Amino acid sequence: MFICDNITVGPNGRLFFAGQDTVALAEQYGTPLYLMDEDRIRENCRLYQTAFRKHFGDGSRPLYASKAACFKRIYEIMSEEGMGIDVVSSGEIYTARLAGYDLSHAYFHSSNKTDEDIVYGMDSGVGYFVADNAEEIRAIEAEAARRGTRQKVLLRLSPGIDPHTYEAIATGMVDSKFGSAIETGQAEKVTAFTLRQPHVELVGFHCHIGSQVFAEDVFERAAVIMLEFCAAMERTYGYITRQLDLGGGYGVRYVEADPPLDIVRKIGDVAAVIQRTCRRLQIRRPEILMEPGRSIVGDAGMTLYTCGAVKRIPGYKNYVSVDGGMTDNPRFALYGARYSCCVANRMTEPAGLQADLVGRCCESGDIIQKNVSMPAAVGRGDIIAVCTTGAYHYSMASNYNRLPRPPIVMLRGGKSYTAVWRESLEDLCRNEL
Repeated sequence: MFICDNITVGPNGRLFFAGQDTVALAEQYGTPLYLMDEDRIRENCRLYQTAFRKHFGDGSRPLYASKAACFKRIYEIMSEEGMGIDVVSSGEIYTARLAGYDLSHAYFHSSNKTDEDIVYGMDSGVGYFVADNAEEIRAIEAEAARRGTRQKVLLRLSPGIDPHTYEAIATGMVDSKFGSAIETGQAEKVTAFTLRQPHVELVGFHCHIGSQVFAEDVFERAAVIMLEFCAAMERTYGYITRQLDLGGGYGVRYVEADPPLDIVRKIGDVAAVIQRTCRRLQIRRPEILMEPGRSIVGDAGMTLYTCGAVKRIPGYKNYVSVDGGMTDNPRFALYGARYSCCVANRMTEPAGLQADLVGRCCESGDIIQKNVSMPAAVGRGDIIAVCTTGAYHYSMASNYNRLPRPPIVMLRGGKSYTAVWRESLEDLCRNEL
């Protein structure tokens, strides 16, 4: 039994992903190799859209959080599936633009947009800016005034919610670097300031409480706090909130201990709380936005490596080294992320060896996962698979130790194709004089 139903063992005893033989894919494309199940990505998009139509109605929509995995093909898929997007940099905007995505459906985040970012966002026709602070509103106002236009914005607020997730990916607490805190009165001040700007149109409010959220009531608690703020702004300033963006963060299964989530039911629970709260506060329900990223692409990804060496230290520990590592997956080094790992060409053999799965970088922290159970015969040339790597892997990859980044191969309908080429050694020096 695997953590995701697009992972199976084939009749030849090998690991299959999205119905395809991973060992054969490794032979065809080489390793390290990012695989992306395009059918699963589309399925996840449709799951969110179905839930939004059912529970939130017209005007509400899910936005794909680009930072989870950003490359041209992703934006083409998001466009084909009718998804909105959020973007956090000029680079993400450029990529979406190159893919032909209609940026009027894009929401531009970031806690520190440069003047150049603001200009590029407006040049590119970004529909909405999600502003973090008054300084940013001032800069947006100045650029919109120079153009003689009016820019739609949402204000990012901090509702003071602890999502009980990794501290490094919790973003909604009062002392977060993101947004203006409701509790301290700063959220009201930036709202009043924004409402006075002639070239800025305040569309609504945004919050983001964190990532990899499984807790039952986190989004519900955030929604209540945000709606109470909306009601207060209506009473004080006569401002009616049109959009409320609750951010992203639903978790995906990396290991057996992670519970499966029924996204449609979870969104239904949030919708019910929103309905009750709006009735209690006697306000009109705003259009609801959410920003799934990890839960769109996380379980659509798998990374394949080739084992180079197995080091056994009797009485101490064992290491299985692969041809990738923290350059293509820094998440364990960053916050001890957990994974399900297996030897793709030895799926029917008993797991008799406990070993740390480590990378090729000259860093003691270059670890993919500790204490992995593997067949005792694992050795050089075997294909090692790491599951649930669709989110925050390619987007966080680096060229540390001058290692080229892996390609992305898309799997769809039993076929495969390259969406991102493997970097060459020449690519590493392309910008050097």
